[in-house]
Order: sequence, then structure tokens, then C-alpha cells
Amino acid sequence: VVLALDNGLARTPPMGWLHWERFLCATDCATDPHRCVSERLFVEMADVMAAEGWRDAGYEFVCIDDCWMAPTRDECGRLQADPKRFPSGIRKLADYVHSKGLKLGIYSDVGNKTCAGFPGSYNHYDLDAQTFASWGVDLLKFDGCNSGTLELLAEGYRRMSLALNKTGRSIVYSCEWPFYLRPVQQPNYTEIKQYCNHWRNFFDVYDSWSSIKSILDWTALHQDSIVKIAGPGGWNDPDMASIFVFLSQLVIGNFGLSWDQAVTQMAMWAIMAAPLFMSNDLRHISPEAKWLLQNKEVIAINQDPLGKQGYQITKDKNFELWERPLSGQAYAVAVLNQQEIGGPQNFTFSLTFLGNGLACNPACSIQQVLPASRDWGVYSWVSSLSLEVNPTGTVLLKV
Repeated sequence: VVLALDNGLARTPPMGWLHWERFLCATDCATDPHRCVSERLFVEMADVMAAEGWRDAGYEFVCIDDCWMAPTRDECGRLQADPKRFPSGIRKLADYVHSKGLKLGIYSDVGNKTCAGFPGSYNHYDLDAQTFASWGVDLLKFDGCNSGTLELLAEGYRRMSLALNKTGRSIVYSCEWPFYLRPVQQPNYTEIKQYCNHWRNFFDVYDSWSSIKSILDWTALHQDSIVKIAGPGGWNDPDMASIFVFLSQLVIGNFGLSWDQAVTQMAMWAIMAAPLFMSNDLRHISPEAKWLLQNKEVIAINQDPLGKQGYQITKDKNFELWERPLSGQAYAVAVLNQQEIGGPQNFTFSLTFLGNGLACNPACSIQQVLPASRDWGVYSWVSSLSLEVNPTGTVLLKV
């Protein structure tokens, strides 16, 4: 039995909003106050999340990524927020976010500097954990830049985990540990799950189809080693972040994805039991993107209490068939069309493929969730299903 990080958190994949992909390291508030990484940005995002259904849909974390800090620690050696961009300090911001029924996430780095060159947590793990707890922080995304050796990287991730637990505050711990290990050695996911609530495996997610596609291809290629480790308390993060580091950044509502590609990202992140962290401007988002990101049926698949990650079961030319076991003997099934030219294509598959032959034995009802809701009715075990799928699109079903 693999023990997850013993903090009782992340029983389902965490959900929230993260500044990185959309707002990067914008620090010039004089020129562009609406896009600057500042107190104002997070207050406005929290207001929108509470008022426009995001919190009620399950997106509970408002996450600060890199570039929030002052260039140096204070006279007591503690991290401090940039005084111009965060004049009230992080504690006041956390109180405001909490007053909206939301939780605050923050960012640091296992090394002596963050990826953007701000002070890192190396040799300050206990102090930084105590600082974050005293501010009322609810999630820490812990990056892996500038860590020196792999031994120091691993030791830093372990030490911060223990330091967070020692504070007595419930703080979700998001690691980038395996991402930085992978170029050199195979990560020990059993050990990583003992220290982290979710962990990033792959490059930052970008606002592009090639980025989404590469994450899906990587996940399918490595599913034998990563799918079995995911479950309540610990999750694979395709990327939420700095990049889906947080592993699971949803870039829906930005500029680079077509509608079909946005549907694919939402469907496949649900299949992969990935943390759902949006990185977009919720103050200016289309009704279509909002409908997709707040879709209750998709979110229910992502948050299914059984906590099993989905996997690819077959690939046929440009089509991929994925499934995810759900509670109540149900399955989520995704049919992805990787072809990037031409029109919609038909894909027919036997229902005996699903659930090792058990999903539809002797019969099953099939509901389509995406790209639009549809009732396909009842099918027998020996039936086939034929779906039309747009290029780079996905049809998501619940069986």
C-alpha cells in the first residue's frame, strides 16, 4: 500500500486559478496595472471567482506563481512580498481570499533562487513553511530551479514536506520533483507520493495545440509507470503551471486553442484525474469557455471519488480511445481525433474494449458529455458505437 502525504488533503484533484501561463512575470504595474502580478490582480480574480460561479463549480484556489517576492529577504531572513505590488502583504491578501470562501496558493523554489531569479527556499525550508502558515496560505507550489544536485533537489522536496506538516496548518503541497529528475533518472513515484499531494511530470503547458498534444502523447507513453500511483492524496499533474507545473493548467479561454482543442483539453484533463488550474483572465472570458470550464458533468468525472487515473486503451491511426474507471461501476470514455486536417471523421469501436470487457456486460447506458450533452441510450455487451469526431477534437462519454 502506498501512503500518500499524510496531511489529509487533496482527496480529489485540486481545482483553482493560477497566474503563470496567462500573466507570466509581468511586474510593471505603472504601464499595465491590469496584467501586473500584484495584489490587485488576485483580489479581482477572487471577486470574479466568488461572483460568477467558479467557486461554486469547485475552483477553490487562487494561486500566486513566481515573481511575487521582493528581491531580498527581510532583516529576519523571511521571504517578503514586493512592497509596491503587494502593499498590504500576503496575510491581508489571504484574509481577503478566505472572506470570499476561497483559498490562497503561493509559490517558492527548492533552490537558492526561483526560476525567475527571486529568493528561493534553500536552507530556509522550516522558516519559509512557518512564514506561509502564519500568512494563512493553503497551497504551496514548489518549483525545482537552481537546486544544484539531484540529491539536494530530493532533500529539499522532502524537507519542505516535513516542514509544512510541522506547521500544523493544512497546506496542499504541489511538487515539480519528477519533472526535474526525469532527464537524468526515472522518478520513484512511490517515494514522491509520500511527500507530495501532486507532482508535475512534463513541461509547462502552453496556449497551443502542440503543447496539449505533447502532454497527451507523453502521458500515454509513460502510463504504465504513472497511472497506478495516482489516487486520493496524490495526483499526476500534466501541468499546472509555471509551467501545468502546477501541473494542470487549463489554458482554455486564452488565444491559442480552437474550440475543439479546448474541448479536448478539458475532456482529457478529466480523464487523467489531473489537478484543474485555469490560467486565463476570468475578468474577460467568453460564455463558451465559461460553459466548458464550469461544466458540472466534466468536473464530476475529474473529481470522481474513486480517484483512479484514466489511460489509453487503443490507438488506431489518428484515433485514440481512453477510459477512466469511475465510482458506481461507471467509466468515462474519451475518443480523441489527433488528425489536424480535413473534416470530421468517424470512429467505430466495440464496447467489449471497455473496462476489460466488463463496462457493458451485459448492457450499459451511454451519455455523451462533450462536446455537447446527448443521450445515446442502452447498448448490449456485443454492440459497437460509431462516433463522429472533429479534427483535434474529443468526444467524452460516461458509460
